[in-house]
This record gives sequence, C-alpha cells and structure tokens, in this order.
Amino acid sequence: MYTSKRLSIAAFWLTAAVSAWPLLCVEAADTKKTALKAPAASHVEPINGSKQSRVVLTQKASERLGIKTGKVTADAAGALIAPYAAVLYDVKGQAWVYTQAEPLVYARHPIVIKSIKGESAFLTEGPPAGTAVVVIGASELYGAESGVGH
Repeated sequence: MYTSKRLSIAAFWLTAAVSAWPLLCVEAADTKKTALKAPAASHVEPINGSKQSRVVLTQKASERLGIKTGKVTADAAGALIAPYAAVLYDVKGQAWVYTQAEPLVYARHPIVIKSIKGESAFLTEGPPAGTAVVVIGASELYGAESGVGH
C-alpha cells in the first residue's frame, strides 16, 4: 500500500510535468521573442561631411550608464582645459573626448594634450570652451560606437 501510494504521487507529478511542458516552452519562446524585439539602447549615426559618427542613447541607457558631463574651459591666455576624466585613448593612442551637442547625443572629438596637471588636461587642440564633454561613461560610448556587444 505504501509503495502504491508513492507510485501514485510520482505518476501525478509526472503527469503534471508533462502537461505543463508545452506551457513552459511557450513562455520561454515568448520571452525570447520579447527580448529580440526590445529597442536598441543606442544607435550610431554618421555625421554629414565628417569621418566621425555620433552615438544616440535612449534615456534608459543614459541612466544605466550614469553619463555625466563637465565643461571645456579656457584659462586667461585662452588655452583650452578639459577635465582629465573626459580623456579617452583609442587603440592607436589618439586622445579624444566625447562632446554632447544635445541631450542623449554624443560625438567623439579629437584632442591634442599639451600637459596634464591634477584633474585637468591642457589642450593645444580640442573643442571650444563651454563645450560639454563626457566625464563618466566615455568608454561605454566608445564601445557602442565601435560595435562592441553587437
């Protein structure tokens, strides 16, 4: 009797599992379809008349990356100063900053560094004073622009 009761319970769970299997498969398939249809967190657009591109993020992507900006300034002599945290080096050693011309839109801009003192990079070439540059999230923007993860 004890053994037949165990068999009955085992048969019950086996029947339940077999009955539920198609539902589990449909749920998994629906999840995959939903994930594939999710909008991209970013896209890259060419900049007309330039070899450069710009990265456009969704609001959610910007929040997840924690994008923060600082400003390029100029000293009394007019020399450009960028936050050193904004400086990004590519695989060839070229220095860049990501500028922000409008919300959620970022473009890589080449710079030439004369010197670095503390948290400031003194530039001989770069974006004009007052330009917003990315100080947190630049490497993630470079990955998005380069197609990392796509």
